[in-house]
Amino acid sequence: MKMQDTNIKSSKMVADFLEKNNLHKKEFAQMIGVTLSYVYNLIDENIPFSTRSITLERIATVMDINPEDFMEYQIPSENITFSENLLLLKDLIKFNGYSTLDFLKLFERKKRLELVDILRGAKPIQIDFCELKKVADALNMTNEELFNLWKSRMIEYLKEGGFNIEKNKKLLDAMFDCANSATIKNN
Repeated sequence: MKMQDTNIKSSKMVADFLEKNNLHKKEFAQMIGVTLSYVYNLIDENIPFSTRSITLERIATVMDINPEDFMEYQIPSENITFSENLLLLKDLIKFNGYSTLDFLKLFERKKRLELVDILRGAKPIQIDFCELKKVADALNMTNEELFNLWKSRMIEYLKEGGFNIEKNKKLLDAMFDCANSATIKNN
């Protein structure tokens, strides 16, 4: 049984995206954190299109559109923040000529959902240098650019945790000098 016409537009948008990008429904389901049967039912309009903010934001992120493009989307009460680091990451994706989907396909499947949540602002960019390096490698970042992104993310992390950057400047400078030396030696 088909759902009301109000749901057809969103279902068709997703179906057209999958077809245009030759993206299998299973791969798409993994990227947005749902089951394969859910995607089939969603596209076949056997169930109402999702109104769950997280699901719509994930779908929109993969499709490189705004969640508001789905008529079912309601702005969530939770605040999603976009840091300068996230904006930089998104700019680098575009600078390299990637769509979000192209970027996601550069990573193993089990990593993609986490990246979708990072790109939609629900999770912070990784602080683990090795994990961040995988992203940097995919975006052809230099070691210096990688280090600066990690440093900026680390400062952001410390501030969020209540760390007083100004009062601990000497400690911070020593830590970053040491980390930078180790980065240069290992790369």
